[in-house]
Amino acid sequence: MEKKEEERSVFEKITDEELAGKVRSDNQELFGYLMERYQAKLLRYSNNLIKDESRAKDIVQETFIKAFVNLNGFNLKKKFSSWIYRIAHNEALNVLKKYQKELPMLSNFDFESAEDLEKDFSQKEIAQVIEKCLSKLPVRYSEPLALYYIEEKPYEEIGDILRLPQGTVATRINRAKLLMKKICQKKQ
Repeated sequence: MEKKEEERSVFEKITDEELAGKVRSDNQELFGYLMERYQAKLLRYSNNLIKDESRAKDIVQETFIKAFVNLNGFNLKKKFSSWIYRIAHNEALNVLKKYQKELPMLSNFDFESAEDLEKDFSQKEIAQVIEKCLSKLPVRYSEPLALYYIEEKPYEEIGDILRLPQGTVATRINRAKLLMKKICQKKQ
């Protein structure tokens, strides 16, 4: 038991790139630590893109499989996070293309309490309006917006993930904000 805890302590302190190098060279089981680091982040990112939690989980699973299989092709001098987000990005786009004719289901909202139904209804109504506005935004704009505001990635890393120059990333984020404002104002 102690040996496992010591191992965990050691591997929690090293960078993603160093960990990927160790997985490639001698211990494939260490890939589990990379999965732990990225599971929730990739799920949030994928779910934001496709608006379907079940499919987002499938995307994350496929992302980890592809990352593991292709780990030898990863350049250890680059950021691991950009590389794995790019894989998730490609998987999400594949799912979007495959299911583009289906409409995304809106999330169910639970009432916080039975005492303030009017407030809860109002919050639900606002969330539905925002969801509709987001669904109207083209992926080319919603994706950089999500990476910047939800995933808190810097422009440089967004550029690496989307394979775009930083200037294009900045332009798309600015346009996305303007589009969101126009779309949401029309709905009210």
